[in-house]
Amino acid sequence: MLKTKLSTLIKKIAKENFGEEIEVSLQKPPKKDFGNFSTNAAMQLASHLRRNPQEIGKAIIKGLRRELDKDEFLVQRIRGVEFAPPGFINFFLKESSLFPVLAEIDKKGLLYGSSDLGRGKKINIEFVSANPTGPLNIAHGRQAALGDTLANILGDQGYSVSREYYINDEGNQIKLLGESTRARYLEILGEKVSIPREGYRGDYIKEIARIIFEQYKEKVREKDVDFFAQFAMRQILEQIKKDLQDFGVEFDVWFSQRSISSEKIKEVIRELEKRGYILREEGATFFKSTIFGDDKDRVLIKSNGEWTYFAPDIAYHQNKYQRGFSKVINLWGPDHHGYVLRLKAAVEALGYPLETISILIVQLVTLYRGREKMMMSTRAGEFISLRQLLKEIGRDAARFFFVSRRSDSHLDFDLELAKKKSLDNPVYYIQYAHARICSIIEFAKGTLENSAHFQDIADLGPLLNKKKEIELIKKLEEFPEVLETIAQRLEPHRLTTYLYQLSSTFHSFYNEYRVVTEDKKLSSARLLLVRCTKIVLQKGLELLGITAPKRM
Repeated sequence: MLKTKLSTLIKKIAKENFGEEIEVSLQKPPKKDFGNFSTNAAMQLASHLRRNPQEIGKAIIKGLRRELDKDEFLVQRIRGVEFAPPGFINFFLKESSLFPVLAEIDKKGLLYGSSDLGRGKKINIEFVSANPTGPLNIAHGRQAALGDTLANILGDQGYSVSREYYINDEGNQIKLLGESTRARYLEILGEKVSIPREGYRGDYIKEIARIIFEQYKEKVREKDVDFFAQFAMRQILEQIKKDLQDFGVEFDVWFSQRSISSEKIKEVIRELEKRGYILREEGATFFKSTIFGDDKDRVLIKSNGEWTYFAPDIAYHQNKYQRGFSKVINLWGPDHHGYVLRLKAAVEALGYPLETISILIVQLVTLYRGREKMMMSTRAGEFISLRQLLKEIGRDAARFFFVSRRSDSHLDFDLELAKKKSLDNPVYYIQYAHARICSIIEFAKGTLENSAHFQDIADLGPLLNKKKEIELIKKLEEFPEVLETIAQRLEPHRLTTYLYQLSSTFHSFYNEYRVVTEDKKLSSARLLLVRCTKIVLQKGLELLGITAPKRM
């Protein structure tokens, strides 16, 4: 919160004094002599304006000192602001500056860290969107956990978020699903029919064929492939919805590819042509994506008149903007990496600002059982499903591990670690910190009178002055900035890192000092500190979609 306020203030001063908009970053200096925070904003401006950074730095500091006196929040926290060559602005905090954060957490409760950063802007976040041709696997589970956590945090930061699942319910993969299901059905009738080479071979196809036989017996023997495809797809989609629900993920919109009419696709192509981005050669229609840096122009309509996958995708994304979303976020698997540039080019060609679309590539998961590497192939039927994973390790561990690394980093999932009920398991470690605090608070109820709230924050300085107490307060103060950074950078893994660090800081504090002592004043102060820690842990876990247990 403090760093955000200061960054905003420096941006405002830079704009007012120099007419420049800059990104301001506040970092911890290498030495304590340089203060608590430092920024190179003066050097940034000096580079843009070709002026002396010392002159610019002093002008910014003059503006800061003027503004600081007007803000009570900053008056309580900032002791001084100084310029340091060659162009750094250093901030020095008052020793008592940390304690008001405890009062803020105590007052706001689970609203601590929430903000109006998004100001109600509508965001569409599309994730998972697995083809309805088989059960969800662990790669889909990672997308689900990342997408849902990101949506939770964006909502907490003031955005109006809509979670969307795009159902790829037509095309060659659906035809193969129908052919595979029909072949298994005919097997039940005693006929020998080969499954297509690229067809689906999992046991779930046999189960769907059995359901068809139980409902229809031999009555659908002569039905075409589409009948079997649609039946199988409905069964699989129903299971996908159930798996996601049990994983704690609820979608606001299930958008069918079939709902994108030919007329809508033609309409978006006409719009691109009107803007000068359509090329026709040898009977085919191309989108001139090379204008936007793509390595080649992309086919929209083949010479035989068929759409490519790209054409309805452009129409689908235009539909998102037409529904009033000011920001579109997609989470895609690594097999879509080459697709990113062309889709962004299409969005830009339609007249939408490039910054309104973000595409996050979610890398694959390699699951290990001991030293055994588990294989995944939907068509071959060799994979660990999300349902199997949830049954083995539970929702909390699965969600935490899936979010624990950057989305664009490959994830090696240690199944044995995820199952451990010990402090070696990071999610257990965090939940144990929360449960331990609940136990402390419960114990204190029978020991201290009026322990619910510490009455005078001004008295905390002499009481909470130990190193590990200060470290814990500092870590609590970081929480709002962590959430804001996640919302801006779309990096939900930062929350798992923060919660682990907070838990580690708390455990270190707890192992060093007793919370409830014979000194009632000190006990009340430390109870306030651990109660605030509990609030932040609980909120962080809830944003991850993970339970915050009271006992373990």
